[in-house]
Amino acid sequence: MVNVIRAEGATSSALQLLVLGAGAGGGSPQWNCGCTVCQQVREGTVAPRTQASVAVSVDGERWSLIDCAPEILAQLQNVPELAPTQLRHSPIEAVLLTGGDIDHIAGLLSLREGTPYELLATGELHQTLAANTVFDVLRPEVVRRTRVENGSPFTLPGGLQATTFAVPGKAALYQPNEAENIGAEGETTIGVELRHAGKRIYYIPGCAHVSDALAARIRGADLVLFDGTLWRDDELIAAGLSHKSGARMGHLSMSGPEGSMAALSKLDIRRRIYIHINNSNPALLDHSLERRALEEAGWEVGFDGMRVTL
Repeated sequence: MVNVIRAEGATSSALQLLVLGAGAGGGSPQWNCGCTVCQQVREGTVAPRTQASVAVSVDGERWSLIDCAPEILAQLQNVPELAPTQLRHSPIEAVLLTGGDIDHIAGLLSLREGTPYELLATGELHQTLAANTVFDVLRPEVVRRTRVENGSPFTLPGGLQATTFAVPGKAALYQPNEAENIGAEGETTIGVELRHAGKRIYYIPGCAHVSDALAARIRGADLVLFDGTLWRDDELIAAGLSHKSGARMGHLSMSGPEGSMAALSKLDIRRRIYIHINNSNPALLDHSLERRALEEAGWEVGFDGMRVTL
């Protein structure tokens, strides 16, 4: 059963965000890839990245995950704040999903040992989970499933105010309509707005293009974590890694006149961090020309273990 959103009182402490994983699907190194980035990760000259998810809190005690990567167990082991403090306990009280891709939802299967939390997602994504009986291991008497409505504010544990909103995107790879309606806005791909003590943070790990509505929403934000999957649209094709362009995958490239660096350059955003970065992206190389161009444009490259406090 999907429950109704609940509200709580707010707190006055700082908004904390922990990047548990900063990589795109498969992370880096990918298990079956010998590209330049993956080779350098294996050699120890580039930091590895697990698949994208973050943890947020305003009191440092009650935490919410945004997305739940397949590596969630390893990610949690690296963060003392997310360790249990008593028998069968977790500081994680909620998981909010931004899409149905494997790298967003597969970690849920690891959070099944009987500790209660709230699972928040759009109605469409809850239907996807309900249709796959493997997720029935998240028993309803333990994991409370709550539907969020895009544009309707709700409260995460500890008093953190959140709102989901539609982002131009696409259906998950395993869904039958995956190749249709790329760039459409609905419940398939969403972003998350977090507000606390006058600060605004946006988490947008997947985005096909920056619409006028999206630009207006994030203008003037204190922090935006944005889709950094590819540096250029034909990146995977040129590298011989795939036949798909970034546009076909539903991801906006970083570079170029239509890329995210250009699209967000005049929105007065205080801090901009790329998240969900593919192993093919040369911006992952610390001394690359692409990294230099990105940093000169005022962007940062997200990494596992990155911490932000506002």
